[in-house]
Amino acid sequence: MKTLSFFRLVVAVGLCLAVGAVGSLATTPKIPTWYAGLAKPTWTPPDAVFPIAWTTLYVLMAVALWRLWQLHAPSPERRRAVLLWFVQLALNAIWSPVFFGMEAPGAALVVVIALWLAIAATLWASARIDRMAAWLLAPYLAWVSYATALNAAIVALN
Repeated sequence: MKTLSFFRLVVAVGLCLAVGAVGSLATTPKIPTWYAGLAKPTWTPPDAVFPIAWTTLYVLMAVALWRLWQLHAPSPERRRAVLLWFVQLALNAIWSPVFFGMEAPGAALVVVIALWLAIAATLWASARIDRMAAWLLAPYLAWVSYATALNAAIVALN
């Protein structure tokens, strides 16, 4: 049982870090060129903050998935929470390619609003079966709230 539990944790962390790596591939080449030229609000954090924040959030997200997957028997509630978790991860995965890869902050704003809603739904569904999993997602919802405001400000300023 411990081997399966460890395997599930590795899969969850791997999924999240893979999404982060894909986002980084779309983001990194654009920071010194396109992104640097955008007008941004004064409350935009330094570029170095983003990889630290996202790596931390991806690990918390992975542990939340692991808790849902490992600590709870199959049920409709667990299925809903895990499905919503994957929906939010898919939306998370497409934001960077839309914002940076397509250089489309307006379209990315639509994606990040959908992401915020998916995270909130995931948090709510998770709280019904595992309060700790929900709490692990709370910093993610807070960060994406900030990111949504930042994305909206960039749209307004450009």
